[in-house]
Amino acid sequence: MPAFLGRLLDLIYPPLCPVCGSLLTDEEACLCTACRYHLPRTRFEDFRHNGACDRLADRLPFDKAYAAFHYMKESSIQLLFEQFKYHGDKRLATYLATLAGRELSDRSFFDEMDLIVPVPLHANRLRQRGYNQSELIARALGECSGLPVETEALARRRETLTQTRKSLWERQLNMRDVFVALRPDLLCDRHVLLVDDVMTTGATMLASARSLREAGCGRLSFFALALA
Repeated sequence: MPAFLGRLLDLIYPPLCPVCGSLLTDEEACLCTACRYHLPRTRFEDFRHNGACDRLADRLPFDKAYAAFHYMKESSIQLLFEQFKYHGDKRLATYLATLAGRELSDRSFFDEMDLIVPVPLHANRLRQRGYNQSELIARALGECSGLPVETEALARRRETLTQTRKSLWERQLNMRDVFVALRPDLLCDRHVLLVDDVMTTGATMLASARSLREAGCGRLSFFALALA
């Protein structure tokens, strides 16, 4: 019966590509083949010297850093991010992270890492949205890498104002003392992959990472689904 209802719904509401609106085939998941091919990938070859690393350079020691896509205004990535961040289409976050995670697994990005920690949302924002998009991304990476995802290691203790249109200094000030590590026992001497949806100046990731360091985290690496 569920399979029949699914086919019936597909007839009434056929699956469409959220970028171009074309009808998806049975072999296409979430995006049509053409739109998937034209996603603005970063294609960084080096995990220690790339655009994501540049946002973090000389501010905190880290092992690897990577961003999968370029986040540009009026691009397909902006459209997809808006769909999964503000319109509840969680499958898009999982889909994009899985594309990146499979490629990174083939390139040994996850080697020597122990666990994945998503950047947390404040409890109020989590209630409003119903999910943490960074956790969705982290869990997709966990499926690709086999690494455990730990959502209780880090918490956001206060809500922050939007980072949009803030300078680098204002972003860093806005993020001061925002995060706290709740489970040092999970972090001590471990190699942690910190995951967020978008890296702009790196202020959010660095604030999160400092809390992990203070809790005894041994090595740190960074993943952002997109680099703005």
